[in-house]
Amino acid sequence: MHVPPLRSRRRARIEIIPLIDIIFFLLATFMMVSLSMLQNHALEVHLPVAASGAPADRDDAVSLTVTQHGNYAWNKDSVTLPVLIDRLHQLKASDPDPKVFIHGDADAHFKTVVALLDEARKAGIRKVAIETLPKEQ
Repeated sequence: MHVPPLRSRRRARIEIIPLIDIIFFLLATFMMVSLSMLQNHALEVHLPVAASGAPADRDDAVSLTVTQHGNYAWNKDSVTLPVLIDRLHQLKASDPDPKVFIHGDADAHFKTVVALLDEARKAGIRKVAIETLPKEQ
């Protein structure tokens, strides 16, 4: 008669492959959620307030930022005015009907914002909007 040993040779195993699958699923989910939360493609500035502002579709739009100190940015990349002009011409060459949002600080000099608007129009871009915050009632 064969008597099994007191200690069984079978040990408990932790299956790690399903655990890795769950971790990757959670990682992908959190990445997709965090990407969908990004709305602002421009630098943080204090936008001016306007009562007549209306929400606009931002799909495939470029944000041009003018800071309080007169610096320019393409989306979130700080650029000089000549580089920004070159990028506007490249944008117009690659897209026949591009959209541009001017994201200017409320304390920015009017001269720099108008210069940016003028350069966008000289590049042939007709869909230019100036971003504002809604006025509190």
